[in-house]
Amino acid sequence: MRVTQLGVLVSGRGSNLRAIAEGIEAGTVPARIAVVVGNKHNVPAMEYAGRHGLKTVFLDPKSVTSSTDPRRAYDRKLLRVLNEHRVELVILAGYMRIVSSALIEAYASRMMNIHPSLLPSFPGLDAQQQALDHGAKISGCTVHFVTEGVDEGPIILQQAVPVHEGDTAETLSERILNEEHQLLPQAIRLFAEGRLRVTGRTVRIDGEGA
Repeated sequence: MRVTQLGVLVSGRGSNLRAIAEGIEAGTVPARIAVVVGNKHNVPAMEYAGRHGLKTVFLDPKSVTSSTDPRRAYDRKLLRVLNEHRVELVILAGYMRIVSSALIEAYASRMMNIHPSLLPSFPGLDAQQQALDHGAKISGCTVHFVTEGVDEGPIILQQAVPVHEGDTAETLSERILNEEHQLLPQAIRLFAEGRLRVTGRTVRIDGEGA
């Protein structure tokens, strides 16, 4: 099977990056991590990538202060890095920046994000606390394609996680994260196998239920 070249964008601890790498190593995800790009230096995700021999690139957001549109200028630099490494699918794995149209247009239906709620409920930051504040009985996680609206892109996969009595944002986050580690590699595998079809806001999975 053909191997899909991944560009993984990170900002934090890198647990989803590790889940992807482990899926590739186990042979369940037909992909290769071509480059890991971080917008923060010396975070655990970048350290993990370095320890495991993955190509890493640190892009400092402060390096584009002269532009009238710093976010777009930054993403143009990021796009050059992705192109240099022949990236076919971009993964936002705990990436704490809102991406601009410069990147979204170049990777339309080829950029995935994982979010810790059952979208469209509780988009944006602190989704787990939002769920608790609203008294939700079910939370979960969503893998979706990235569009210009924050957490508004077509949904690829979702997994429900029950909210327990006495949950805190931390305990709920930990259970959701365990499901993220399963769901994101699965979505990458489906993309690599050519099984995802986007029609408007709907993502259809070829062979699902067969």
